[in-house]
Amino acid sequence: MSRLMVVIGFLLTALALAGYAFALYMVSTKFRGSTPIAVAPVEVAEAPAASPGVELFQTKTCFTCHGADGKTPILPEYPKIAGQNAKYILQQAKDIKSGARDNGQTAAMKGVMHLVSDEELEILAEYISGST
Repeated sequence: MSRLMVVIGFLLTALALAGYAFALYMVSTKFRGSTPIAVAPVEVAEAPAASPGVELFQTKTCFTCHGADGKTPILPEYPKIAGQNAKYILQQAKDIKSGARDNGQTAAMKGVMHLVSDEELEILAEYISGST
């Protein structure tokens, strides 16, 4: 049963990533070949560097299921994680990664947890706990 859950989790993760890739493709093709318009140069302030938590949330694909803000998951079964207690988030993530927490809710995450180090989990937990 647990192997089935891992396979289902992997497939759900792959489906979500495929949907994201398709959306990026559609946006890029919409603007390809369009007529450029003249725009007056504008002085733009340099954007502040993204925090390590923001970068990890994006690069480790957390946003794929939990939403860009951590509170708009793609499925109602996925938890809204923004604003949760950092210790709670960290413990849940470690339990999912180690297999101590193994249920239908964890199936999707099992496929990506091997990509996240313990140090990165701590950074993510701190970032997510401050996101509201």
